[in-house]
Amino acid sequence: MNILVDTSVWSLALRRNQPADSPFDRCRARGVQGSNTDFLLTAVALRRAVPILTTDQDFERFAGVLPIRLHRPHPG
Repeated sequence: MNILVDTSVWSLALRRNQPADSPFDRCRARGVQGSNTDFLLTAVALRRAVPILTTDQDFERFAGVLPIRLHRPHPG
């Protein structure tokens, strides 16, 4: 059986066994807003210790709160 998993389920799975000061909570506590998709990508990047390749400025705000690494594509 194939199943498409909604971001709400991924959020629960990625938050399981996390301390009270988990990365999703740190952003919210500091007033940093973001989309579910952006936070899902951020959670995966944190968990796997990989950088995020992005042109989205929202990730700069996340990086101000979370220890994520960002890469920007080179123009042309």
